[in-house]
Amino acid sequence: MLSCLLAAACSIGFTGVAAAASALPAGVTQGPSAEGITEYQFANGFKVLLFPDASKPTVTVNMTYLVGSRFENYGETGMAHLLEHLMFKGTPTHPSIPKDFSQRGMSFNGTTNIDRTNYYEIFQAGDDNLKWAIDMEADRMLHSFIARKDLDSEMTVVRNEYEQGENSPFGVLIKRLQGVAYDWHNYGKPTIGNRSDIENVKIENLQAFYRTYYQPDNAVLLIAGKFDQAKTLAWVSQAFGKLPKPARKMRDFWTVEPTQDGERSVTVRRQGDVQIVAVAYKIPSELHPDSDAMSYAGTILADTPNGRLHKSLVETGKATAVFNYEMTGYAPGLEIIAAVVKKGEPIEPVRQALIDGVEQFAKTPPTPEEMERVRLANANNFEKLMNDPQQVGVGMSGTIALGDWRLLFLGRDRSNKVTSAQVTAAAAHYFTRDNRTVGMFLPEDQLQRADVPAAPDAAEVLKDYKPQQAIADGEVFDPSQANIDARTQRSQVGGLKLALLPKKTRGASVSVKLNLQWGDEKTLFGKKTASELTDAMLMRGSSTLTRDQLADEFSKLKISGDLTQFQTNRSNLPAALKLVASVLKQPRLDPAEFERLRKETLVGLEASRNEPKTLAAEAIAQHFNQYPPGHWLAAQTVDQQIAAIQAATLADVSAFHHDFYGASQGELAIVGDFDVAAVTKVVQEEFGNWQSAAPYQRVIRQNFDVAPLQKTINSPDKENGFYVARLNLDMRDDDADYPAMMVANYLFGGGSLKSRLMDRVRQKEGLSYGIGSALDISAISRAARFSVQAIAAPQNLNKVDQAVKEELARALKEGFSADELARAKSGILQDNQRARAQDSALSVGWARLLDLDRTFAWSKQIEDKISALTVEQVNDAFRKHIDPARLSVVIARDEAKANAAAPAKP
Repeated sequence: MLSCLLAAACSIGFTGVAAAASALPAGVTQGPSAEGITEYQFANGFKVLLFPDASKPTVTVNMTYLVGSRFENYGETGMAHLLEHLMFKGTPTHPSIPKDFSQRGMSFNGTTNIDRTNYYEIFQAGDDNLKWAIDMEADRMLHSFIARKDLDSEMTVVRNEYEQGENSPFGVLIKRLQGVAYDWHNYGKPTIGNRSDIENVKIENLQAFYRTYYQPDNAVLLIAGKFDQAKTLAWVSQAFGKLPKPARKMRDFWTVEPTQDGERSVTVRRQGDVQIVAVAYKIPSELHPDSDAMSYAGTILADTPNGRLHKSLVETGKATAVFNYEMTGYAPGLEIIAAVVKKGEPIEPVRQALIDGVEQFAKTPPTPEEMERVRLANANNFEKLMNDPQQVGVGMSGTIALGDWRLLFLGRDRSNKVTSAQVTAAAAHYFTRDNRTVGMFLPEDQLQRADVPAAPDAAEVLKDYKPQQAIADGEVFDPSQANIDARTQRSQVGGLKLALLPKKTRGASVSVKLNLQWGDEKTLFGKKTASELTDAMLMRGSSTLTRDQLADEFSKLKISGDLTQFQTNRSNLPAALKLVASVLKQPRLDPAEFERLRKETLVGLEASRNEPKTLAAEAIAQHFNQYPPGHWLAAQTVDQQIAAIQAATLADVSAFHHDFYGASQGELAIVGDFDVAAVTKVVQEEFGNWQSAAPYQRVIRQNFDVAPLQKTINSPDKENGFYVARLNLDMRDDDADYPAMMVANYLFGGGSLKSRLMDRVRQKEGLSYGIGSALDISAISRAARFSVQAIAAPQNLNKVDQAVKEELARALKEGFSADELARAKSGILQDNQRARAQDSALSVGWARLLDLDRTFAWSKQIEDKISALTVEQVNDAFRKHIDPARLSVVIARDEAKANAAAPAKP
């Protein structure tokens, strides 16, 4: 049977190849083809991968440049990432790339890591959008400005991103581990770079880096989604085929990290609220077979809740969490395993237990159950990846950087064949004392070194690889509101409203969203903490399944998500719904798990207590809170939350579940490949007669007129600060001004990288890595709000505050322009249509609409109103509802840093 399947796959592939080859543009040759993806090569060294999938009306364009932070020279750390930012600053032909993205409703980003840099756009399928994206990527490959003026403003933005990372205890620790673990190789330098390098890099260095690595022979373009292959290949040929083949010769890299000759240590001492201990071991390149075995070892050790270290450290109360992180790529990397310890508790016993658990791993080889659990998780993850060409389009950049995109599939095949013996042998070789970075250095006569092999050639690794058959495509689905309503079957089972939208999907995937509602203002009073803890306890076991067993059942049934929002596939959906129902109705409520949950929650709260974002958000929430303590809608401080968690008991949780849980009122939306009759039967059996003991009446938030506030909170020893502003509004989403306010907010600060706030604060002045505005308007309550949030260095937050208020004043005085309105209309409508092409978004949307007794026709009505808006209507609405004099502002920052950077008073 296997040989027949392979023969069929080869036959299908050959037919497609022949058809494509007969129509290739001049100068283009076809390269390898595997599992639905085909490579085409150009005379100038450029490559393009085409991955057609017509099941969703979206396209992903992903450009990978084979350059990352490991290519940087001394004094240039962070330059690859800084150049990524400058690539959005435009070209003579495309002077405003973020504006163009916004106009076309495109989701976009760029990312940089140690081995590669990538840029992607995800957008509504269509010839105009796709051709524009292809032409734009070809244009900015060679003609980006990379100008001094852009570096001046963007440097401070990148520095602010660096400062944001400096607020993270784990992020800082990983940077130090990298630096200590490596002597010479650039994998020891974090991609974000060194602060002084970010601040002082020369524009000439950036331009030289750009000219060297941003060339057609160092780039691979991947296009995935719904498109015409012949037409698209012709556009790629027109845009990229004409680019000259570079005359420069790429420099060789000959630095090899020597074998580590002893245990190393690093200690980071900063103000904080959580303890972390981590161990790092050098491991081979992802190209080496041992890499797969080490990945198994890391997962078996650190998985939650089945990992060995979770059992020995978390379940015994020594630590609150364990996790692992593989920093791997083209060259030998690191396997990092860490444990989180509550502040004030002893960390040295955890350190020793962590080391012992890792380095004695090989003495107890992995069991068949452990191997199968990892194998199943890997298979599920790969299946989920291949079911979504959008994820493939963006995620394949890392594989491309290893030398060949087909390594993605070979890695899957190779991982499936890893044995317990291979895992044991690899762990014994690499998990050794002298290959460890964690503690102090100790002289030692008896060395225990681990020689890390060099990366083999990609061609040699691929010599025996045979592609598998590509996953079957789903149907071509029209995401218009009319079609969604027409295709959806609505009904009611007991108190549960149903929206069932069956359709053929790639990999027979299906998305589920369940809302259950209970209680009223009186019965829920004082029950917020019990409710949250009950919800958190559900995934820790049912009456028939332990936490471990429940996690295994989720994996077996291919459930990705949680009990109320998840994805699975057609064959597993009925069993998945039954499993969800059994957990919801009969949770295990194990005392030991409850104590672990309390401890984890307390550690998380304490760890965030002094973060600028937490402090600012808490202060603004308390200022606007008008509800008494215990009210369902009352805002709580961190201290109040901690006290409530400490006072909570398992009896409280059990009582809440008994008194409230049930399906007397709720919504269930299912979108994807499933049998309606079979699913309806399961829902009737599992939820039809499940009643809540508590009557339900919606708790509606009231609108309060609150006096404005201007407050600054000291957050010592923090490199980054936080800004939040808020204004209460009296509005609902059925008000006449609602569409106009949506557009106004989009233009002011809601439009991603292109908005009034982004143009001023990030693009022009370089004060912040991220700033934006939000409009929170309900369908049932008149308690609406307009808010602004931003991060910035402590010394820049006053400037951010000033910029926000000046931009508000300018918008109110001058208004928005006709060009801005046209861009907002286009961006909002295209982004909405792209979202409706996602099954998970559809299921969530249907659940929300069912709760309001609406259909997607309501969404169409709003979009029609947006399309009909005039500039006068948008400006009139913004002026009517936004009063800067009523704006409350809270800033949290390190006052010492802010004052040290302030200019001296005359």
